[in-house]
Amino acid sequence: MASIVSTLVVSVRSWRRSRSVPAGTNAASQWVWDWPARHAGGWSARHTLLGYAIHHASSLMWATGYEAWGRRRPADPPLLRAAGVATLAYVVDYHVVPRRLSPGFENRIGAAGVAAAYAGFALGLALCDLAKARRHRSGAPRPQRGAELVQPGQHAQQERRQQQGQP
Repeated sequence: MASIVSTLVVSVRSWRRSRSVPAGTNAASQWVWDWPARHAGGWSARHTLLGYAIHHASSLMWATGYEAWGRRRPADPPLLRAAGVATLAYVVDYHVVPRRLSPGFENRIGAAGVAAAYAGFALGLALCDLAKARRHRSGAPRPQRGAELVQPGQHAQQERRQQQGQP
């Protein structure tokens, strides 16, 4: 979800700034194609599909960290965890790794666009948890761990056997 939401934000910002929807996504293919990828404006497998694949793989890596944080500290609100992971991702992407391994879209969407993309990424991380929490609050049944699946009517038969002392 984080990959999709942030890619939509990057695409909208790319369109607004350079009149090219795929320009921001293309920039991520700089991992493979270096400088030309940052300036590719059209749709292509070489830049657009590869750029999205790189972005999606990176999103999955950061989402793994988000999930691990949630398992260690389940009381932390999803939006807090998502903002923390998105901030860490920004710091790593733009201040730790070499420029060629950064997302590359900053030149296509500007500083405000970068902030919006990472905010979209955070929102995407939290959306699934927020939807899960809403489903649980609405009274939707939660699957129980270790619960046996039984056919309708079997449960009553099992109870009768147990009352009669049969296994």
